[in-house]
Amino acid sequence: MTNAKAPRAWQRMLSGRRLDLLDPSPLDVELSDIAHGLARVARWNGQTAGDHAFSVAQHCLVVESIFRHFNEATAADCLMALLHDAPEYVIGDMISPFKAVVGGGYKTVEKRLEAAVHLRFGLPPHPSRELKDKIKKADTIAAYFEATVLAGFTPAEAQKFFGQPRGITRDMLAIDPVPALEAQRLFCERFAEIEAKRSVGA
Repeated sequence: MTNAKAPRAWQRMLSGRRLDLLDPSPLDVELSDIAHGLARVARWNGQTAGDHAFSVAQHCLVVESIFRHFNEATAADCLMALLHDAPEYVIGDMISPFKAVVGGGYKTVEKRLEAAVHLRFGLPPHPSRELKDKIKKADTIAAYFEATVLAGFTPAEAQKFFGQPRGITRDMLAIDPVPALEAQRLFCERFAEIEAKRSVGA
């Protein structure tokens, strides 16, 4: 008989919540934890220019801005765009090359976390295929500008991996890295703005 303990599968959050990664409950999801975590997770494994890391929180703001630029979207759609990388407040930002190495097992955890986050804020568990594609387009455009402005890619390299953005320019995007506390504040403020619109049925 073995006394080996099962590995811990939950994370203690600063809000005091205990989030179970195997079966995440919407009741254990708090915006403060999401914003705090995403503001401290670096895009591109931290390999970006500037005095501060370019955080996932700031990336989410850029993606939601691009999404609005190209789409007549409801407030709920905008919220899903803002939260498109929310699971990374728990699992971190795995860069695409690493995902290719480890395979797709992480996606099960990611999908469960996405559902818990969405349900916590009164959204469908997952975006529709059409909405997901629109958010992905905005995400890819953001990646192109992040790659060329911050991550050392040449335009030709970035175009190969992300395509050439059309209808939007770098000066339209708030892409200069900001301190974690500033990214956290901006993320919470944008969330509140969207929620205010949702409350009046926008």
